[in-house]
Amino acid sequence: MVVVLNKDTDIQSLKKILAERKSQKKFDAKKFCGALKTDKDGLKIQQQLRNEWR
Repeated sequence: MVVVLNKDTDIQSLKKILAERKSQKKFDAKKFCGALKTDKDGLKIQQQLRNEWR
């Protein structure tokens, strides 16, 4: 969302716009923490994935 402010914008209208703004859901990364179970080293997996792009 973009709110354009001019020097003529009063504080009351700005507060009204911000109050009407809906909050966005955020991604909960903690939910997936430790979800990948593997017997390989994580660093080796990262290196293999990065080398695929070369």
